[in-house]
Amino acid sequence: QKANDNAANRLEGLTQAARNAGTKGLPPVYLWNPPFCGDLDMRIASDGTWFYLGTPIGRPALVRLFSTVLKREDGKYFLVTPVEKVGIRVDDAPFLAVEMQQDGEGADRTLSFRTNVDDWVTCDAEHPLRFEMASDGGLTPYLHVRADLWAKVTRAIYYDLVELGEERIVDGR
Repeated sequence: QKANDNAANRLEGLTQAARNAGTKGLPPVYLWNPPFCGDLDMRIASDGTWFYLGTPIGRPALVRLFSTVLKREDGKYFLVTPVEKVGIRVDDAPFLAVEMQQDGEGADRTLSFRTNVDDWVTCDAEHPLRFEMASDGGLTPYLHVRADLWAKVTRAIYYDLVELGEERIVDGR
């Protein structure tokens, strides 16, 4: 019971800090280096669902709020405030790219992606796509969102990307 009370107090503190910090855009979590306060029983599943104590968080606004204080360090994920840092688990990527818009044609084309927490990210040098080999032998695309946080591109968007593909000769190949 005491552990659950501590976790609930930490969660409430993180929620309030995120609300306070997020009033003017994304909070500067990259500047925050508070002491580690332990792990929180929170997990982001590979389908983008956020869980707390094994139960899905059903309020999109709360998930959005927590996503703004998410940080990755040394391959581990944390929710951070200026005064505390708690570890959480992420099964694959913390975000999903769920919508794609394109603007322009050919070499002038830009692609923008909406994440499952309603952030729009334009694919560019700071926000590249990367492709990883999947267990079935295919490729899984990921979009860099911010500060070592990535969005897995959903299957439907993956097919939209494939349709945009072009064959080109580069260096005679």
